[in-house]
Amino acid sequence: MNVKQFIKQNRVQWKELEQLASDLHKKKKITGENLERFHRLYQKAAQHLSYSQTYFPEEEVTAYLNGLVSKSHNLLYKDQITSWKQAADFFGHKFIGLLYEQWKFVVVAMLLFTIGGLGAFFAVLQDPLYVYSILSPDMAQSIDPEKLGTNDGMQDAPVMSASILTNNIQVAILAFAGGITFGLLTVYVLIYNGIIVGAIAGLFWHHGMTYEFWAYIVPHGMIELTAIFIAGGAGLLMGYKLFVPGEYSRGYQLKLNAKRSVQLLLGTVPLFIIAGIIEGFITPAAIPLEAKYLVAGLTVIGLILYVAIGKFKLQKAQLQ
Repeated sequence: MNVKQFIKQNRVQWKELEQLASDLHKKKKITGENLERFHRLYQKAAQHLSYSQTYFPEEEVTAYLNGLVSKSHNLLYKDQITSWKQAADFFGHKFIGLLYEQWKFVVVAMLLFTIGGLGAFFAVLQDPLYVYSILSPDMAQSIDPEKLGTNDGMQDAPVMSASILTNNIQVAILAFAGGITFGLLTVYVLIYNGIIVGAIAGLFWHHGMTYEFWAYIVPHGMIELTAIFIAGGAGLLMGYKLFVPGEYSRGYQLKLNAKRSVQLLLGTVPLFIIAGIIEGFITPAAIPLEAKYLVAGLTVIGLILYVAIGKFKLQKAQLQ
């Protein structure tokens, strides 16, 4: 390849990189998609510079590429260090876009959890002693419907919140990572966690304390379960693509969909943080049960608004 062919083949990408660099410098059109495109073009330009330095060291194109790569490098790493724009773009609309694309898998995750929950619920309704077969001995013995709410208060709330947050994230990571087993482990995690909730709910129903039980579950549960369903959906997506790779190899599907699934999992982190705070500080607080249901309602409204606003921002970004 001579220098003219080299320039003709790559100059369109160089001009695009120049334009993106100019936009970033002027703080114009800074979106997650543009930043990703800028990063890819920068990497290609760096490769072209290396090639040009080897085969065309005395040509003007080498000096041009050296300046372009230097300018792009400074912009790229300065932006990564000083700006929260990438994170804002991801949580603001990119995560919502991924969620809309993969919503079917999230719904399947919810259905699996619900199936496990309903099965355990009706089993315990028929015979409350089934709870000892469903739950671990320590968990079953620690549940006493008559003592619900007797330890209300804010004692050790920060420690409790941190512990709950850690446990919930572990469940989400396990549900996500289960995708590598063709989704089988993910299915198990979702059904098993549904069984636990259903069995406990059935026990409280048997004691006539359903209203009280759900008052202690739904304030944090609405957000927490949403996050777990999203993480489970990410695992199911990866498992499905491994099980049905289509025209591509399983290795390619794993590489492609693992990245997408990791992004879905990453998007649940703020949800788990909020749920952990509520579960540590509000759920055990000595406040009326109605107030706890009010908190649950507010979390649902917050989730709906977040998705709606994210969808609006996504549509706006796509028009730019």
